[in-house]
Amino acid sequence: MIQRNLQTIIQDRLFKGKAILLFGPRQVGKSTLIHAILENQNKGFTYMNGDDADAREILTNTTAAKLKSVIGNTEIVFVDEAQRIPNIGLTLKLFTDQLKNVQVIATGSSAFELSSHVNEPLTGRKYEFMLYPLSFSEMVQHHGLLEEKRLIEHRMVYGYYPEIVSKPGEERELLKLLAGSYLYKDLLMLDQIKKPLLLEKLLKALALQVGSEISYQEISQTIGSDYKTVDKYIDLLEKAFVVFRLPAFSRNVRNEIKKGKKVYFYDCGIRNAIINNFKPVNVRIDTGALWENFLIAERMKYLHYRNIDTTFYFWRTTQQQEIDLIEEETDRLRAYEFKWSKTEKVRFPQTFTDHYPQATTQVISPKNVEEFIAL
Repeated sequence: MIQRNLQTIIQDRLFKGKAILLFGPRQVGKSTLIHAILENQNKGFTYMNGDDADAREILTNTTAAKLKSVIGNTEIVFVDEAQRIPNIGLTLKLFTDQLKNVQVIATGSSAFELSSHVNEPLTGRKYEFMLYPLSFSEMVQHHGLLEEKRLIEHRMVYGYYPEIVSKPGEERELLKLLAGSYLYKDLLMLDQIKKPLLLEKLLKALALQVGSEISYQEISQTIGSDYKTVDKYIDLLEKAFVVFRLPAFSRNVRNEIKKGKKVYFYDCGIRNAIINNFKPVNVRIDTGALWENFLIAERMKYLHYRNIDTTFYFWRTTQQQEIDLIEEETDRLRAYEFKWSKTEKVRFPQTFTDHYPQATTQVISPKNVEEFIAL
């Protein structure tokens, strides 16, 4: 079994008087991770799944006495798919306030539902964690740096979902299933998604524009919708952990783009499945964009698991000067350019270096990738 970076972190938070919440996309291994943690505890636990009607009934508008009668003497309660349970925040609050010797753990695959239900009732009573698909760093720990670097081109095409990584030879079939309605199950159940076909068109449009600044107006025309719907659907896709947005960085330079946005996918395999392109990296026309998406997604995982609070941007001017990634962390500014070619020479725009002399700059290629997302 592949060790997840969050395992020891979550284990250290057990029995501290707070609920543990684990968010993340479907199929990234949330349940597997919690079960691995529970196996190390040598304590009895009660498992309840929010997809089951009887579990929903027990956990909705309940009382501490009723919960106690259901779990008996078990010391840990694991609530899977907690976003399915109405008023789950109040139920989790009962556990933390009334059943103080019980550790409650809840997982959810849609932040917009579970977060909104638990944030107010659980203020000061919870630890929150986000689990991504497997990461370059986790796979380096699993089978070594040399092996994982050899697999980078494969990961850029097929991604890091656990089932994809663990079943070589079945990647295309599994990814098509995953990139279908199952991944968006939480979204499609919302009343806010009136047109599933429109969601499909939007995903394809976003997948084809990875690495490029997007215009909501242009996308709305392309898919036959309006600006507000595009904005709302992208927001929901972000809250369902399918895509994430990078805003433009702007501080001092008059001709900097100030309101631009780029959209990336949390997993390259999902992105490639959406456009049905599994061609090898060396014959693709989108290799540069794919490398950019891969690195930014892996960097997010890398910093998140180390609890480093960083804000991500891209930088561009109206004269088309551009930097792929800007990281702002307290009083530190870092600028990165991503190049698939190991030998390509890169010069950072003087406009940027003159106006942000405190910023460090670095070029990331396959040659030094481990410095950026593993070491």
